Amino acid sequence: MIYNMHDITQLQIEYNTIAEQLQDQQIVSDLAVLKKLSQRYNEIKDIISTHNDLDRVAREISETEKLMKQDTEMSLLCQTELEQLAKQKIKLEKKMADLSSQDNALNQKNIIVEIRAGAGGDEASLFASELFRLYSKFAERHKLTVKIINLSKTSLGGFKEVIFEVSGHGAYGKFKFETGVHRVQRIPDTEKSGRVHTSTASIIALPVPDEVEVIIDQKDLKIEASTASGHGGQSVNTTYSAVRIVHLPTKITVECQDERNFQQNKLRAMTVLRTRLFALEVEKQRKAMESARKTQVATGDRSEKIRTYNFPQDRLTDHRIKKNIHGLEAIINGEIDELIEELQKELKD
Repeated sequence: MIYNMHDITQLQIEYNTIAEQLQDQQIVSDLAVLKKLSQRYNEIKDIISTHNDLDRVAREISETEKLMKQDTEMSLLCQTELEQLAKQKIKLEKKMADLSSQDNALNQKNIIVEIRAGAGGDEASLFASELFRLYSKFAERHKLTVKIINLSKTSLGGFKEVIFEVSGHGAYGKFKFETGVHRVQRIPDTEKSGRVHTSTASIIALPVPDEVEVIIDQKDLKIEASTASGHGGQSVNTTYSAVRIVHLPTKITVECQDERNFQQNKLRAMTVLRTRLFALEVEKQRKAMESARKTQVATGDRSEKIRTYNFPQDRLTDHRIKKNIHGLEAIINGEIDELIEELQKELKD
């Protein structure tokens, strides 16, 4: 949909109403209601803010054009200003179109990210840990919260696997194009001959559904408790706080041991399970659509190599959009905004 003045007026009324509700202690004490209201509040805030920015740019363009006609000596300066304003307008119009799109609600969801070391042994696990650092720093830059659900480390400090949730406004929209195989090319610290090695890590990024979107029958679950384990599988405590859940119809298995008690781990594991079941349903819908028309979008299949981090050449390459970015040190520290913006522009769901 395209928002007109009536829509904006109605959204402003809804925005003010929610702002008042968020001051009501009885309402905010209900976490489910608070989450829903906060998400809607941020969605409307983005739309209104972008609409106001578009209005401001339109006014500045009109005023600059008038000045250009009145004062010929200022024409060159006005022309430069108009070019800059035109670029701002195009960017804001695209943002408004994105906010108006049907998949915007999905983009606002929290996200579960799973990183697993692939080919390359210890170097692959170290790369997986660096990817986690990259995403953690990127999330921090955008005021998103990262919470580890499950983590399996190696003796060298790398990650065999890490599953984490990223929560906050627009989380899925920022991470949804990360699914796929990421490849690193560099000389490992343990390589004495100076030979460049190639290692991989696979990433899955899935939106976290609301509970009403995925109904799970408790009879379909097999839930087991165990003691949390450390490196090599040895027990690190004597309480049965870790949880393992098997969804019997699909055989999907989820484990969580990072929380302090069994109930907290169970809640986290159920979130991951709902997310994976939701992804299965989304994939079914996608395949049904593709049977009618050929998609132009990368499927995000785990077997698909999407990106290469080439350290000898200090270059990141995203193979889907043929985009090269230099400065891997900054990238590993979460500075991937340029790449994410390009992916959002070039790849459409």
